[in-house]
Amino acid sequence: MPILVITGTGTEVGKTVTTAAVAATALAAGRTVAVLKPAQTGVRPEERGDADEVARLVGAVRTLELARYPDPLAPATAARRASLPPVRPAEVAEAAAKLAAEYDVVLVEGAGGLLVRFDDEGGTLADAAELLDAPVLVVASAGLGTLNATELTAHELSRRDVHLTGIVIGSWPDSPDLAARCNLADLPVVAGAPLVGALPAGVGTLPPANFRDMAGHWLAPVLGGTWDASEFRTREAPLL
Repeated sequence: MPILVITGTGTEVGKTVTTAAVAATALAAGRTVAVLKPAQTGVRPEERGDADEVARLVGAVRTLELARYPDPLAPATAARRASLPPVRPAEVAEAAAKLAAEYDVVLVEGAGGLLVRFDDEGGTLADAAELLDAPVLVVASAGLGTLNATELTAHELSRRDVHLTGIVIGSWPDSPDLAARCNLADLPVVAGAPLVGALPAGVGTLPPANFRDMAGHWLAPVLGGTWDASEFRTREAPLL
């Protein structure tokens, strides 16, 4: 897993904390890690972005942003409104490949969902993953509505012949409702890929040392952790 692309089924689904957890497990295994954020939107120059948040939680990672735009919009729209150059998929692929020559693991965290546009020509994170021939990890929400968004994302990756490593639930609620509990079984079915992690809601507020210590418990072995989907699913099974 020299390069892993991390996308979401939409905004605010837990991509950044998932990226941090994957980085933490890789660091715990003695691997060097770089985090690439191709386009950071909704953050001004003096503010902390998603890559900065990963570094805060995890510590010794190399972070790189290719572009930053102040408006909280899709990268192509935000770039146009700011009269700044857009980020193009080829630039993302080039930057990730250069980092992979220096670091054991490179995590590329997208903005929003898989097909959010980077530029006015329609370039997306999916295009960058294709250019890199890199696997993709999809972060999904837990509750009602997640199945459709997850299946659409997985279908697009399959159409492009891009490998889907699995699905991570980016924020598992303290008191999951019936939809969330049923989705534990349904998400792998609609995605055609395994459930490979679930992060408890609010883990981004943990002290960094605690976050690092716990990260491996939230992710499956394919991501360097010890999380077991079958045990989690049994424990959280709906009472029907």
